[in-house]
Amino acid sequence: MKSQITTLLLCCTLAAFGQGNSASKEEWKPLFNGKNLDGWDVKIRGNDLNDNFGNTFRVEDGKMVVRYDQYDDFKKKYGHIFYKGDFSYYRIIVEYRFVGEQAPKGEGWAWRNSGIMVHGQPAASMGKDQDFPASIEVQLLGGSGDGKKRTTCNLCTPGTNVVIDGKLRTQHCINSTSKTYDGDQWVQAEVLVLGDSLIQHFANGEKVLEYNKPQLGGGSVSGHDASLVVDGKLLDHGSISLQSESHPVEFRKVEILNLKGCMDPKAKNYKSYFVKADNSLCDYGKK
Repeated sequence: MKSQITTLLLCCTLAAFGQGNSASKEEWKPLFNGKNLDGWDVKIRGNDLNDNFGNTFRVEDGKMVVRYDQYDDFKKKYGHIFYKGDFSYYRIIVEYRFVGEQAPKGEGWAWRNSGIMVHGQPAASMGKDQDFPASIEVQLLGGSGDGKKRTTCNLCTPGTNVVIDGKLRTQHCINSTSKTYDGDQWVQAEVLVLGDSLIQHFANGEKVLEYNKPQLGGGSVSGHDASLVVDGKLLDHGSISLQSESHPVEFRKVEILNLKGCMDPKAKNYKSYFVKADNSLCDYGKK
């Protein structure tokens, strides 16, 4: 069953493109327009919403970048840039690379470290001194160049837990099976999110991790409103954000394919994924 979703995705995609310019063709939407940060909210620890301390998040040469050239001391000012909106069933593709040197006094674990946060809390609900949004983190890591394995598209769980192979997993981070990507090379991370049933991670097109039943619970988040983290509550929707954790990173593509209309609301599981109740192909990208 693990390969069933990927197989269905491939078959339906081929069928969709075989119909030419029909309504079933995939319609990817750029979340980042390559020009400015319109449509995004910034939240940096210790600062109010949309106080972009140190011009941390900015646009350079058509890329969304994270920079620390105005920091004298990182001071654990973890940041996130949230796309305005709420998402439940979708695919998201992010092309990223790590560059330059880590911010002064950034923690060792944060070297060449960033992330895509999915099923997250709204930016406006974060506490002023909150470090990470309660969310599912697709952890992005760069290799050290010394031959040691350092996978990317891992799973980390600030304020959340997941189920793998039928068992609740409560450790904060779980490594994927990806390759190690050293240096400043561009890497494509893709996430398939199906409400509260299934999430899959892909690195350069290869599936490297999957899990079920994303839910609130656990720790690894501070400064938050504890009443918002209800242990065991399944997460079937939420925000999408990108991280600032003290190492410069660049994003040249952030695109989403809305799959909300592709799920049969009467289905008891995700076997009916990509097929509407009338057995017709879903209208990719349509709300």
